[in-house]
Amino acid sequence: MKKFNLKPSPSSLRQIFALTETLNPSQKEAVLHLGSPLLIIAGAGSGKTKTLVHRVAKLVLDGISPERILLLTFTRKAANEMTKRATTLLDDRCRGIQGGTFHAFAQSILKVHAPKLGFSTQFTIADRGDSEDILSLIRKNLGLNKLDKRFPQKKALSAIIGKVRNTASSISAILNKDYPQFSVYEREIETIMIQYAIQKKTMNVMDYDDLLLLLLDLLKTNEETAKFYQQKFKHILVDEYQDTNSIQASIVQYLAGLNPNITVVGDDCQSIYSFRGANFKNIISFPDLFLNTKIIKLEENYRTIQPILNLTNAVIGQAREKYDKSLFSSKNVGEKPAYIETKSENEQSQFVCQKILELRENGTDLNEIAVLVRSGWQSNDLEIELKSHNIPFVKYGGFKFVETAHVKDVVAYLKIAFNPLDQLSWRRVLSLIDGIGPKTITTIIGEINKNLHDPSSALKLFSKKKFYKELTALIYLILSPNNHERTAEAWMTIVMEFYRPIFQLQYDDYTKRKNDLDSLEAISSRFPTLEKFLTDLSLDPPNSSQTESLPESQDDEKITISTIHSAKGLEWTCVFILSLIDGYLPSFQSLGDIHQIEEERRLLYVALTRAKDYLFLMKPHLDSPKGGYYAYQGMQFSKLSRFLDRDDYKDSLMERWSLTSEDDDPFDDSATNANTCESEGIPFEQQQSRANSQSNASVSRTIHKPSLGKKKYFF
Repeated sequence: MKKFNLKPSPSSLRQIFALTETLNPSQKEAVLHLGSPLLIIAGAGSGKTKTLVHRVAKLVLDGISPERILLLTFTRKAANEMTKRATTLLDDRCRGIQGGTFHAFAQSILKVHAPKLGFSTQFTIADRGDSEDILSLIRKNLGLNKLDKRFPQKKALSAIIGKVRNTASSISAILNKDYPQFSVYEREIETIMIQYAIQKKTMNVMDYDDLLLLLLDLLKTNEETAKFYQQKFKHILVDEYQDTNSIQASIVQYLAGLNPNITVVGDDCQSIYSFRGANFKNIISFPDLFLNTKIIKLEENYRTIQPILNLTNAVIGQAREKYDKSLFSSKNVGEKPAYIETKSENEQSQFVCQKILELRENGTDLNEIAVLVRSGWQSNDLEIELKSHNIPFVKYGGFKFVETAHVKDVVAYLKIAFNPLDQLSWRRVLSLIDGIGPKTITTIIGEINKNLHDPSSALKLFSKKKFYKELTALIYLILSPNNHERTAEAWMTIVMEFYRPIFQLQYDDYTKRKNDLDSLEAISSRFPTLEKFLTDLSLDPPNSSQTESLPESQDDEKITISTIHSAKGLEWTCVFILSLIDGYLPSFQSLGDIHQIEEERRLLYVALTRAKDYLFLMKPHLDSPKGGYYAYQGMQFSKLSRFLDRDDYKDSLMERWSLTSEDDDPFDDSATNANTCESEGIPFEQQQSRANSQSNASVSRTIHKPSLGKKKYFF
């Protein structure tokens, strides 16, 4: 048969040009590539999302049906943002792109194929708290709560089982590595793990890990189903591939099959979530698994000035295993990262506070300032100092919205309304009724399971109990034959009428908690069905609670305090990194494990690349109560982080600052030659008092003699 190649029309060529004219050469190459697997190594701030969005739009422009394009992400926000941007870039066809988060995608497939795995299509999703409660119940039923020796509690059991499942490791391996004190209970933990799987299937409940594991099992064991989805998705794109665990990487492999149109985007240098099961090797070994992979590197940084990138490149350049790249920026003008040693944690805090006030005085919005720490507790001293300087701040952390007890109560009512076999949720709501204890709860659940279609039969045993009236109201509420006709909003209204008196008796601070329930009711109005509402709450819950303390004015600017892990993907004009001490970063817990040390290096890389214009690297001297260096279990933490402790970094890539009192002569050589972490000639207590009394004053700064290569900063 003779072939004739149809050339693109002039209008199509114009659209392609318009689509790619704002891209740099590497981004354009990635957007236009076709015919083989594609690995995009996207350095920090290099326009990763822009490139992925343009590639999706280009596929649609090429005539690929949006329903045959699968885009997998790690957050719903990212998926929604990319779909919205692609739609704006091209047209409404992009709204039809399939995908979302790995877990949401898995849930959508399992809702169709659950019976093949022994579940009903009406399964509910257990959150972490629910999973822990199931494990606690199994632990108790097996009598393992009465052992003479210490046996892991429900949170530890959940963590152990989660690591076993997410890393495809043995129980023995996880115990030996992370929980050696529980190694003697390997068999008992294995029994709990087996019972946990049985119990979930009996209850028609899946946890988060099940969503991925069961999807992988479905694709592995059901060839017909696997082929259906391989043929359905002509192009597969995966964002943040460096954060995938072994299960997610395997799912991608099975979905792709022999399809060469697989694109993954990520930065090996930002792989920092091994504690969640993320596998650094996934992105490193991608070209080995997918033959003829094209690797394109995005190295032009649009966020950060070049002096900061010079240090960033040097730090990550020492990594043992990586894709070689060097970030560069058109922003060549700016200050080098400042390196400041202080004689104590409090002096570190004083400097940060005074520098923040100076930055704000000079026009930098507080919202554009962040303080990053390796671990949350490392900002404790700073938080006190910020309050004394009246500098507002927000700190990442606290309970998520749906993890608060009162919200979990309401969600439990909704779960049993949708899935009456959800024993865990029954236990929660029954325990809220006065007079019902653990044994009675078990009896009631047994009667309910036997009489789902005849509520009156389930109540006969309890007709003389004081809780009979309230139990009757609850069972008829949940097992009403008209339940399937109600919307999520209608269910919330009914449940709140029942729960409100219990809520007011259960919590002394119910007035503060009430705002959370009002928010939950408002959220429910956006969902047409109870199933959709419960699914969204489980897979992508709101992340704030009204019970958390809020600043007096919601309009005030606030600086951000964050762990480095939580800061990934964010950026600020000015960034302070606290306590860059060997043993803090890298963490002492990683010492002795080269893979963990390398991840700590990548963690520092993430921190450094959050800054756009100003970067302050803080290294306090930590004194123990007895004098000398602060020590933990025999280890002394006194040196600068090994990732920065190089003379060539200090001399050429960083600008060293020294701290001094305002009364000192800024051109006094003797003062300059003193230890940089000391404020010369004035006792620290006097400096602290002076600093506190002048907390709202602008801080002066002068550059000391150029030959010494340091800046002086005055308190």
